[in-house]
Amino acid sequence: MVLNDRKKLAKLMVIQGVSQRELAQAAGWKSHSYLGRLLRGDVNTLDVEPAIRIAMYLGVGTDDLFMSRASTHSGRNASPRRTLAHAS
Repeated sequence: MVLNDRKKLAKLMVIQGVSQRELAQAAGWKSHSYLGRLLRGDVNTLDVEPAIRIAMYLGVGTDDLFMSRASTHSGRNASPRRTLAHAS
């Protein structure tokens, strides 16, 4: 998943009084360092499960904060698509 707007995430955290450590724990992470990197804009991607947990914890829809990303393993995903396309 890709974080749409880091400022929106930070604003939700401030409004709800949620710390980085608290939200990172809710996401299932042992450390808050990756969440800090997301909030600073150093990274913008995360796995689906932590994204869902973050959105649920903050009481918003997952699509309010995140969007699906195209697979970084396009070669692996391209073969089944070609196979399906040729099978039709």
